[in-house]
Amino acid sequence: MANLPQSSIPHSSAWVAQTWISFVLATGVTAMGIWFLPVDVWVKAFMGMGLLFSVGSTFSLAKTVRDQHEATSLKQRIDDARVSRLIAEHDPLKPQL
Repeated sequence: MANLPQSSIPHSSAWVAQTWISFVLATGVTAMGIWFLPVDVWVKAFMGMGLLFSVGSTFSLAKTVRDQHEATSLKQRIDDARVSRLIAEHDPLKPQL
């Protein structure tokens, strides 16, 4: 398993469950807190929109970070393959022209 790229190692089901439970609880408790605030409806709506935008931008940020990591990882593997091919093709005993 040590030879596998980092992105191909699957997460355990416990980790996936913990992250989903954490997300649902954090979002739900925050939404419930906004709902029960003793303020006007427009203030609750404003804070609710802020919560939705925060959640949406968090997903976008997580996807961007993942995509950047995968792109770097793929580029690194391609560069490593090129270097390995050049080393394999190089023969120091081959007569030079």
